[in-house]
Amino acid sequence: MEISDRFEASQSGEGRYRLLVEAITDYAIYMLDREGHVTSWNPGARRFKGYEAEEIIGRHFSTFYTDAEREQKVPALALEEAERTGGFEREGWRVRKDGTQFWAHVVIDAIRSPDGELVGFAKITRDLTERRAAEAKLRESEAQFRLLVQGVTDYAIYMLDVEGNVASWNAGAQHIKGYAPEEIIGRHFSNFYTEADRAAGLPRTGLETAAREGRWEHEGQRVRKDGTPFWAHVVIDAIRDDDGKLIGFAKVTRDITERREAEAALQAAQATMLRSQKLEAIGQLTGGIAHDFNNLLQVVSGNLQLLSKDIAGNARAETRVQSALAGVARGSKLASQLLAFARRQPLEPRVVNVGRMIKGMDDLLRRALGGEIEVETVVGGGLWNSLVDPDQLENAILNLAINARDAMNGEGRLTIETSNAFLDDEYVRQHDDLAAGQYVMIAVTDTGTGIPPDILERVYEPFFTTKAEDKGTGLGLAMVYGFLKQSGGHVKIYSEVGAGTTVKLYLPREMAAEDKLVSATTGEIKGGEETVLVVEDDDEVREVAVSMLTELGYRVVKARDAAAALAIVDSGIPIDLIFTDVMMPGTLRSPELARKAKERLPDVAVLFTSGYTQNAIVHGGRLDPGVELLAKPYTREALARKVRHVLANRAQPRVAAPNSAPPADEDVVKGATVLLVEDDELIRLTTTEMLRDLGCHVREAGTAHEALRVLDEVAVTILLTDVGLPGVSGLQLAKDARGRWPNLSLVLATGDSGVRSEAALLGAELVVKPYTPDSLRRGLESVLKAKKSS
Repeated sequence: MEISDRFEASQSGEGRYRLLVEAITDYAIYMLDREGHVTSWNPGARRFKGYEAEEIIGRHFSTFYTDAEREQKVPALALEEAERTGGFEREGWRVRKDGTQFWAHVVIDAIRSPDGELVGFAKITRDLTERRAAEAKLRESEAQFRLLVQGVTDYAIYMLDVEGNVASWNAGAQHIKGYAPEEIIGRHFSNFYTEADRAAGLPRTGLETAAREGRWEHEGQRVRKDGTPFWAHVVIDAIRDDDGKLIGFAKVTRDITERREAEAALQAAQATMLRSQKLEAIGQLTGGIAHDFNNLLQVVSGNLQLLSKDIAGNARAETRVQSALAGVARGSKLASQLLAFARRQPLEPRVVNVGRMIKGMDDLLRRALGGEIEVETVVGGGLWNSLVDPDQLENAILNLAINARDAMNGEGRLTIETSNAFLDDEYVRQHDDLAAGQYVMIAVTDTGTGIPPDILERVYEPFFTTKAEDKGTGLGLAMVYGFLKQSGGHVKIYSEVGAGTTVKLYLPREMAAEDKLVSATTGEIKGGEETVLVVEDDDEVREVAVSMLTELGYRVVKARDAAAALAIVDSGIPIDLIFTDVMMPGTLRSPELARKAKERLPDVAVLFTSGYTQNAIVHGGRLDPGVELLAKPYTREALARKVRHVLANRAQPRVAAPNSAPPADEDVVKGATVLLVEDDELIRLTTTEMLRDLGCHVREAGTAHEALRVLDEVAVTILLTDVGLPGVSGLQLAKDARGRWPNLSLVLATGDSGVRSEAALLGAELVVKPYTPDSLRRGLESVLKAKKSS
């Protein structure tokens, strides 16, 4: 067609329509004859289907259908419906020239002549592949979201309508609140609130705030279907349509009960730790004060006792001296209580049955409490043993009984009960410095006035008391607290105002057999003629001690520090006993003085004295094995008895040796070369003496490095090492030694029996501190016998 012809045609109606159809590329618009053959083809059809006009005109339109639809005669049915009804509209898969498929929206309209005769069909096709893919993704996303919401069980996620009625319900909501969907959908969400919150209008406030501000967040108590409350974190978001109209609310609820409980437990633990740190700080202060105080008391006490001999026969003067000595005794008790609270008193634990011990206190308690207090003791059957200082435990129970008497105003009922107990992990998590396990429990219960809650938290503080000024020092419970902690135990107070108080003491169970308790020696005070070296840096205390010992008949040599004392030992003066203060100035410490003195004079006895032992000769709250201690302030009688006791113990092995045959097993240990590795000088000193008494040859080292050097130089039978060495641990030393010297026998000494499994892997024997000569011998025998049998 010439340009002029096309212009002329375009001006006609038919031409305009043709140009319009030719310009459309987003739709396939073409004609079919009555049988369905393609008679026209526009650019949109070419773009969708891939055919050029000359390739497709004249072919049947079923070419665009899938094989399956052609077999089902879908194209023919489409033409039939269009002819019958005037039109046909469907969506389905269609096929391009290259065989690829696309999703199409198809419209077929019947074309008739003016007289109604069918002349063909107009077909319009649109490619909806992208729209369908987007719709499929949307449906998939919605399905995944529904699965997500339904799969969440830790959060309640549901919808509310504008009035607050539940419109949807997920699995988390059912899990947390207890309602099935059919039980709650359609009901108002205020069902989940407490009566008090509903009365206060909290549900309404939540919806109004969310509607106004878009969001409402809150924490509070909610109620489950079964009526049980729980702590919830709640978020309500407003939902609006595209026009901004409010159409409902999205509500998310989380059960935070466990978190709240954990936060409360953490706060309680922090409060416990702060109290513990506070008491520890006070303890360190009071411990140092007690040391200086005891030295002052020793000077006063010693001079008063010496004065009492000078004024013998002067009744008035004797009375005054005795009154002064009574004041010293009260001061000494005060210092002792301070040390007990500070956990610095030297304990001498024994394996005891507290049931028998408490029964033996019956007369003492009745005398202390008076006739108006009814005392009842209830001892549980099969009571376990405990490792505890019996004198200090008796003192603690007596303190509690006197507190109870005062709380009952001298009239009421005191019950002391004992039983076995188990403290589990849950309980010990709430208390500082406490291990789970088996304990012996002592409960002291009164029918007194009780303790208010605000005061209960302070009862362990030293000098805190609710009694009148002249009725108590405020150290009784502080002493009990410190003693129990130092013994590895626990104390717990339960009290109700107007009903009474129960104080429960827990002591760790001890598996060993009960020790036979021997009462303190009484009778005539004896002196002696041996030579005693007194080592004391305080001039006044030293002179008092020298005077007391001189009056008792001893030959006395004195030194003001450890270095001067060692010089006297080196001078060759025969010395039978060194009486030395623990806390000494200078580079040479008292334990090292004792060790060096024993190296030079193997038979010399050592007696320590102190008002505050710190860690020099006390470890784990207990005196080191073989250590003798006389606490300040001491009396002339106590000094006399202790000196005789120490000298007698020194002499006993020499007297007994010729008359007693050694145990059969002793030959296994005798002659063995033992390398003792211990960083604590005094423990090394006393353990060396024990080993030599067993007939062992002893080499010493203070560190793992020194020990390896000795092992390189000397043939050693047994390596006996402390586990807690500085730097390289004793356990690592044992592993290194085992690797280099496979035949070396290993013994580990420790206060922590928890390393038993590691010791077993090394083939080592474990000796638990504090050990005795017998337990040490058994450990050595065991490892040597095991070596022989292998």
